[in-house]
Amino acid sequence: MRKLSFLLLFCSALAALAADKEHATLVREATLYVSPGSTSEKLVRVERGRDLIILERTNIDSNQPWVKVYVTLVDLEKERVRELTGWVPMKGVIATSMPNGDQIIFGEAVDSENQAEQRGGRKGAAQDAMRLYYRLQEFFSNSPLAPEAMWRSADIRWQLEKNDTMSRPSSRELDPDARNPMDDQFMKQITKKYPHTKWADLAAYDMIDNKLCGEWKGLAKCPEKESDIYEHYAHEHPQSPKVAEALYNAAWRQAALVDIYRINNENDKSANARKKDLALAQELVGLNPQRDWKPRALDLAMRNALDGEVLPPVRRETARPARFST
Repeated sequence: MRKLSFLLLFCSALAALAADKEHATLVREATLYVSPGSTSEKLVRVERGRDLIILERTNIDSNQPWVKVYVTLVDLEKERVRELTGWVPMKGVIATSMPNGDQIIFGEAVDSENQAEQRGGRKGAAQDAMRLYYRLQEFFSNSPLAPEAMWRSADIRWQLEKNDTMSRPSSRELDPDARNPMDDQFMKQITKKYPHTKWADLAAYDMIDNKLCGEWKGLAKCPEKESDIYEHYAHEHPQSPKVAEALYNAAWRQAALVDIYRINNENDKSANARKKDLALAQELVGLNPQRDWKPRALDLAMRNALDGEVLPPVRRETARPARFST
């Protein structure tokens, strides 16, 4: 990793030399050529969302203009950085000076994100969307789309890393500290740059993942802690789009504690968990939430209010699944 860090610093220094040049990105994959023209020697394919520095323009091709660009390609898996200069057709290149460039990038990023969520969608679409959203907020920081783009880029990055983290044996450990946490630096940047906004609320909700146990192992410790975390989130972020989901998750864990305590013959604790579950469910219902959180809360409360009713089983894995696969 030290080698990669050195390479990244070296590339940053090279990029600084071209600081007076215009930046751009690709909204569709393109081939980098040695010289302008599709008959020229091919160098490499450049993915959507890569940072390009425009060095030169030409109309030598009567069919379409071409631009000479400097691009840095980072392969984190192989810890390799490639610095290349070549030509790409202007079609598909969105420069920082282009009118409505932010809207074009956002639209393409949304399309890539939708592809990533579809079974059989385009390979690498999630990474494409992550880069495109990041480029938007980087190039068009004053755009009204910038806060959402920053959040979406960070969330996709989080989901991809989460998918990798949860595939490891350490993800099943009782203590969340036993596994490597997801990198929260991009989430914290959102909460710092856009405090008290919808996007900061969503970032804070994602970061709860690092505090969840891998497995409960039939013990009360994890659902107790997790219920408190979700309840605290709901009260600290009352305007969050995730407040209803947080309250449901808190109530659900109290419902599970009813059974856990009862199995351990801790009847007083079981009764208190039942009361807490009902209170949280009623709080959720009082919000009149959208989607299906209200009926789910009512169902949970009704079944918990009936003595002897079978409660939701203590699930094996308590972390929310990632939206994307690598």
